[in-house]
Amino acid sequence: MGSIPLVEPPATPIPPKGWTPFALGFRPFFVLAGLSGALLMILWMVFRHMNLTASAYFGSSEWHSHEMLFGFTVAIIAGFLLTAVRNWTGMDTPTGRPLALLALLWLAGRLLPLIPAIPDWLIAIVDLSFIPALIFALYSPLMKGVNHVNRLFLPLLGGMALANLLYHLQGLGFTSTGRQGIELMLNLILLLLIVVGGRVLPFFTEKAVSGAEPRFSKRREQWVYITIILWILSELLLSEAWLMFVASLSVAITQFWRFIDWHHPGVWQRPILWVLFTGLGWLIIGFLLKALAVMGAFPHNLSTHALTAGAIGVFAMGMMARVSLGHTGRELQVSRMMTFGFVLINLAVAVRVFLPLTEILTYQACVWLSGSLWVVCYLAFCLSYFPILIRPRPDGRPG
Repeated sequence: MGSIPLVEPPATPIPPKGWTPFALGFRPFFVLAGLSGALLMILWMVFRHMNLTASAYFGSSEWHSHEMLFGFTVAIIAGFLLTAVRNWTGMDTPTGRPLALLALLWLAGRLLPLIPAIPDWLIAIVDLSFIPALIFALYSPLMKGVNHVNRLFLPLLGGMALANLLYHLQGLGFTSTGRQGIELMLNLILLLLIVVGGRVLPFFTEKAVSGAEPRFSKRREQWVYITIILWILSELLLSEAWLMFVASLSVAITQFWRFIDWHHPGVWQRPILWVLFTGLGWLIIGFLLKALAVMGAFPHNLSTHALTAGAIGVFAMGMMARVSLGHTGRELQVSRMMTFGFVLINLAVAVRVFLPLTEILTYQACVWLSGSLWVVCYLAFCLSYFPILIRPRPDGRPG
């Protein structure tokens, strides 16, 4: 006679139901980044086309620069750090109601400048409050964590808060430091990208590509940080053309050195990886174009967009896609729609940076075409990832 099992076999796990938009930091902030990536660009193109001022406080072009850096990009930084710091330290970062309040503070900073009759001082205070609030949220786990190198993110965020203060001091009429605030913020974001890229790109490649062995070089990494610091100092403080040329060219060379040491042909079989490598590629191209721009051989505005829309925009898109899948327990494979979005965002950058040089289209038409491609890409992200970001993990684990 066959034996009767005393224990029933485990049932197939039933995916949990409900909504968890505030279960971990990446969830609300990647939702906000996806929406703002599309909506901020749409609004800016409409305002530009109709020759309207986006905000009485900011102005039109200033609003675009500020919101893409201190709004859109900071949302991605917040989502990434609130998630990564918990992994690095093993300590909790805000979830639930505190996380919701933090996200609401970010959102208020985006909406208030668009509402007529809001006092300038209130716009400034609300927007200036977000980065210090983020520092407060991350301070305890970073300071208590055993890896002291992670504490680097606190002064980096402090520098970003200072950059925003420089910008708002001009908005309030006290100084003329708005441009310095934008330049400082851009360079600090690039520094953050270089720091994070150095951590995640070789790691992701080794884990995802069979046979990949990204090379680590202490000497290379020393030169990476020496050159980017030299660039930041030369642009913000010294403004010597020859020094800026040497610094920007050196940054491009050290980033290309990274690219060669980390690259494996298998990367191009995985969209979740090649989008990050194309972001690194735009970082290299952007600093090469900066070197040419310093010598008067390339338009400054276009070289800047190779770094903003290119290096930051493309790398940020790849990071949001990778982090969202990894931290919701899903297979690290993107949909065809998202792969198409990765292609479009790189095309948008190429159109923005290089097409105006050909005179095939007017400059305005290039801006419109590039902006439209960017919007489609971020709408693809919203459609692909919002269900992932607001629903529980399929495996039922927290986060």
